[in-house]
Amino acid sequence: MKIGIGLPNTVPGTPGDRLLEWARRAEEAGFAGLATIDRLVYPSYDTLATLAAAAGATSRIELVSNILLAPLHSPLMLAKSAASIDQLSGGRLTLGVAVGGRADDYAAAGRDFSRRGRDLDAALELMHQAWRGEAFAYGAAVTPPPVRGDRVPLLIGGTGEAALRRTVTWGVGWTAGGGTPEMAAPVMARIRDMWREAGREGEPRFAALAYYALGDDAADRSRANLRDYYAFLGPYADRVADSALRTPQAVRDAVSAFADIGCTELYLDPTVASLDQIDRLADLVL
Repeated sequence: MKIGIGLPNTVPGTPGDRLLEWARRAEEAGFAGLATIDRLVYPSYDTLATLAAAAGATSRIELVSNILLAPLHSPLMLAKSAASIDQLSGGRLTLGVAVGGRADDYAAAGRDFSRRGRDLDAALELMHQAWRGEAFAYGAAVTPPPVRGDRVPLLIGGTGEAALRRTVTWGVGWTAGGGTPEMAAPVMARIRDMWREAGREGEPRFAALAYYALGDDAADRSRANLRDYYAFLGPYADRVADSALRTPQAVRDAVSAFADIGCTELYLDPTVASLDQIDRLADLVL
């Protein structure tokens, strides 16, 4: 199982140059990938801009949006941005997409929350047409060609039947998002069955994420940051805040548990933006 690390693009107060230094140090430490999480109605850094900057600051580490709220974007603009980052990074981008569950993000973007699933289905079709170089009605192709053939690799998030269908139709795999290995395992088993039934070759990628903070000096800030980010959940935000991995043993146990269910990659997302979190995590998992 590959071990990646999240960029602190949603941690409040993180300066922009910290994200670039974080990317460089994560690559030097030997992490397999850098990941972002995504919101609109929050003072976080934009996923696509962050990954583009990380691409320029690094040369080897993989880049993953885990996940991007794709229906907030114009499909062709998203296809163009993703193909551009893919080329700029030398083919290191995997675009993780899902619909999300916050109505305020959609209201702020002028998008219909109730249509988000249908909009994602339509977007995935258009994006793949663009990546194949089709000209549409505009008389020209709209994206640079992806590095790895005729598509930017996609991970699909979500646990409903529509999300699993999208995974098999369009994805190179599925991302569990936040959740326990016990929650992810039956979904992964269902996707494997659907993958074979659809005649897909090879095996799907399975990604997961888990929040972490290491060191007694980071625990209080970690909880405060997660409570702030998940405040829209009301009292449940405390459960999310308490679920982060905050001891070496908790991190090791999570890595082992996700590997045991067959995850191919795990991204440990920081809940504080102190650079020492990179080395503390690397010492445990690499």
